[in-house]
Amino acid sequence: MTTMYAALLRGINVGGNKKVPMAELRALLTELGHGSVRTYLNSGNAVFSSDSDDPDALAADLERAIEKHFGFRVACMVRTGAYLKAVVDACPFPADELEGKQLHATFFSGPVDPERFTGIETKAFLPDTFRLGDRVLYLYAPDGIGRSKLAEALAKPALLKGIEATARNWNTVKALVEMTGA
Repeated sequence: MTTMYAALLRGINVGGNKKVPMAELRALLTELGHGSVRTYLNSGNAVFSSDSDDPDALAADLERAIEKHFGFRVACMVRTGAYLKAVVDACPFPADELEGKQLHATFFSGPVDPERFTGIETKAFLPDTFRLGDRVLYLYAPDGIGRSKLAEALAKPALLKGIEATARNWNTVKALVEMTGA
């Protein structure tokens, strides 16, 4: 059975580092045998179809292909369209009432123990706040992520030790759901 997936690449095309042209990313995904390949924006978002039912294996294959083609490692997370739709449906914030820049989803490479975040004094960052979901962290930052001290605290390497993470604004998350047809 063919499944629609979204690939989320971490940290590419930011500040001139780790350049991955979207045309080349589409070509790589096609060379890996995937169909219906499309990209969204220039920040490492792609959707594709595959007969595989193993998103982690798809991510590992894409990471290897990128490293071979471009000469550097890029963390990739592959999620089904259905998973992304479930993320949208489970949003604990009033997403329909917010601007896309106010709400972000940070996707994790695996399950995250909530204990990891107990040291963050959330009251100190209000009105910014966050909630955890299934391999995702929802961040509400009314003034945008660039001005959010909470976003900065949540991105500390010690907090994310042993896990890959990549964030997307809510507009991008919704666009990927639409592109996967979920």
